Amino acid sequence: MTHSKLLRSSLFLLTLGFSSQFAMAQRGEIESQTYEIIKDKSIEFAPANRVFDKVQPVKGDDSKKKVSYQIVDPELDIASPKLTPAVGVSSDEQGRKDEPDVLNNYVKAGGGNYGRFLGEIFVGGRPKEDLAFTTQLKHLSAANGPVDGKNSANAATSFKIGGKYIRSKYKVDAGFNFDRKNYYFYGYKPQPEGVVVDRDTIRQTINQFGFNLGFENTDASVLVDYSVKTSLNTLKDRYNASEIDWGTNLTASVPISETFFAMLEADAFVSQRVDYFTYNRNLFRVKPTFKYVNDLFSVSAGINAVNETDSQLDINRTKAFPAVNLDVTPFSGLHIFAGWNGDIVRNTLKSMLSENQWLGPNVLVMNTEKTSDISAGVKGETGTGLNYEGKVAYTSYRNFYSYNNSLSDTSRFSAIFDPGKTKVLTISAQAGYNFNDLFKTSLKANFFDYAVEMVEEPWHRPDLTLNWFNALTISKKLFVTADFYMLRGLKAKNFQTGEVTKLPVIADLNLKIDYLLTRNFSAFVNLNNVLGKQYQRYQYYPQQGLNFIAGLSFSF
Repeated sequence: MTHSKLLRSSLFLLTLGFSSQFAMAQRGEIESQTYEIIKDKSIEFAPANRVFDKVQPVKGDDSKKKVSYQIVDPELDIASPKLTPAVGVSSDEQGRKDEPDVLNNYVKAGGGNYGRFLGEIFVGGRPKEDLAFTTQLKHLSAANGPVDGKNSANAATSFKIGGKYIRSKYKVDAGFNFDRKNYYFYGYKPQPEGVVVDRDTIRQTINQFGFNLGFENTDASVLVDYSVKTSLNTLKDRYNASEIDWGTNLTASVPISETFFAMLEADAFVSQRVDYFTYNRNLFRVKPTFKYVNDLFSVSAGINAVNETDSQLDINRTKAFPAVNLDVTPFSGLHIFAGWNGDIVRNTLKSMLSENQWLGPNVLVMNTEKTSDISAGVKGETGTGLNYEGKVAYTSYRNFYSYNNSLSDTSRFSAIFDPGKTKVLTISAQAGYNFNDLFKTSLKANFFDYAVEMVEEPWHRPDLTLNWFNALTISKKLFVTADFYMLRGLKAKNFQTGEVTKLPVIADLNLKIDYLLTRNFSAFVNLNNVLGKQYQRYQYYPQQGLNFIAGLSFSF
């Protein structure tokens, strides 16, 4: 639990795969983008030493800041498939390599085809040595979309404010965020000539508020290492659906000896959903484990006990799952790992809308039980900048879900759960290469084989995904990123006609170009869906063809 650099100046998170980063599902603007570049411009703190790394902290050297790309590839949890491409706006906020004093604050504006507009302001500060804050306001909209002009328009506005207070013995962080999305259900049937669709009847607006607070000890002299985090989120849409969700997480560890540790994870989630009826859904989890570590291997074993209640489904049950993991290091740079785990994957209205925003009213929401997840693989890295990983997993689920057009209205989607046993075989491989921060590339492929029991098909789930990302620093002023992704095997059904459709393979290529004009000004151009394919991630919702956004950024 060592925290080396708590806040990095000019940090980029380049999200690969189809994970929780695909959180802004199919908004209609630049939707072909797969990777999301997130700027977390803050001020470095001295690293905090923890129980497992009792060394004196070293003060960060602000004079040697440089561009730092971190490729984050979250583990794909097939039970919660955020498979919709996220929106990645300009990457002009890339750090300035070889520039001695990075300018943390910025204002940027841009526009593009489809009547797109981008406006954003970021302000961060460090009023005290141990206190830092960030504030961000962003608006991204498109006046037109791929179908019937304004009937597929969209707009998204977000506001975030956060702060961190770090002392020698503890750390406190807090944040508040607001997100508003406005879009239209444009997946309706083609209308006869002269018939105009009333935009007000297909409009959707979602407002989300969130607050989080965390406390973590950073005192290496304290025997018990722990952290507590809590968050409160609310959601409300235009059709009188709402959700209040409060979650708290506790993690703690105690070293019994130099190689043996006792650890505990505990979660408590209390939520209320209001739709046609009012539903209360709670989940409580405790996961005690023991871990042994030496130079050759580490092994952990424990039990994951989960209790869930749901007033709508009349559920009140407690289940226990294995939590066993092994990691062997036969020599430096190589890891062979295996695990046997299980859990109840928590699903909420918020999480489902983040995957598929085209959900209709009164959608069924229930948790997914991961009864058994057996996995094994190998990963490693070399001193030449090459890293790799291969993994095979065989997972059993109950209430495995997918999305499909609903029976009553094919422009809205329903969540379809399989109450029987669903088996999923996942084979994944990835490799990355870094060359002196000048060139970075990462390639990942995932293969899925589904065996559902009580439903026809895992609708709108791919059987093959491919992601290829590249970042190139051409000069001190010019930065280029390119990403390509592919999805194959998507199937959909029209329950009104009974017709099953195999959607075409999705192939998308995106380019980002950033040019530093002066010390304060930079220009950016994003070209999305360069191949110009109006593919359908979800049936009846074609995406924009070739689209772009360009603009200027001023740093201060």
